[in-house]
Amino acid sequence: MSRVIVVGSANVDVTTQVAALPAPGQTLLATDTALLPGGKGANQAVAASRWGTATELYAAVGADSFGRLLRTALAAQGVGLDRLIEHRSAPTGLALVTVAADAENTIVVAPGANSALTADAIADLRSRLGPDDVVLLQLEVPLATAAAAAVAARAAGARVVLNAAPPPQPGSSGLATLLANVDVLVVNETEAIALSGAGTPAAWLPVAVALREQGPAAVVITLGGDGAVACTGDGSWHQPALPAAVLDTTGAGDAFCGVLAAALADGRTLPQAVRAGCAAGAAATEGRGAQSALYGRDELDARMGDVA
Repeated sequence: MSRVIVVGSANVDVTTQVAALPAPGQTLLATDTALLPGGKGANQAVAASRWGTATELYAAVGADSFGRLLRTALAAQGVGLDRLIEHRSAPTGLALVTVAADAENTIVVAPGANSALTADAIADLRSRLGPDDVVLLQLEVPLATAAAAAVAARAAGARVVLNAAPPPQPGSSGLATLLANVDVLVVNETEAIALSGAGTPAAWLPVAVALREQGPAAVVITLGGDGAVACTGDGSWHQPALPAAVLDTTGAGDAFCGVLAAALADGRTLPQAVRAGCAAGAAATEGRGAQSALYGRDELDARMGDVA
């Protein structure tokens, strides 16, 4: 049975609602505040699990109330937690999320225990993988850990999906090794610019082509309300966005990545997986918080007009 194995972060999101994002030096009063489960690794694991694919998470949390909150929330979503580390000295990662009335957001992350997810913590990964598995990575954990996971996955014959977020500096130690072992690189517009070193482009497909030259077999650039573009060795294409009643964009990119990985593990082609990811991203914007929107494979197939 194919699985999605996520190696990544787990945070608690301190989310505030404001009329508009603050300007530098500005103080605003929030209209609402909430503590919600988050972290790119955890968010993407939840999205993959909701698709119906067996999903496991390698992550680290603190031995604190936030860590217990995350463990409970992830277990309720069906995510396998046998490799969730409880760190005795570092606190659970924390994300400060500000959401404006137009659904745009800003996010600042304090990694905490996520920094303790070292390459040693995933030493058994290769032995647990099979060729039908998909390993899903992000960069809220040390880049060296992501690189080690990609190398282990490639050695086991598994596929690797990397969401390069937050974006590393070009030339970062281990980045070339990581990208050389990636099957699908997923980035948003900001991350694509940072990783490519280019200015804001007139078109995104050439940026995807350029990023593919850094090593990944395929590149997907998510474009929010404009959908996504993708590039492989066989060509490139644009996937339009799907309709949504947008409330909060927090976690939409994570939903895209988690469902894309799950769809690939499920045997769908990359174009089909990108389309499913766009459906998940649309659904995710209709609830508040990174994991609050409820959707599964049947709901997403219905959004796409597909037969489940």
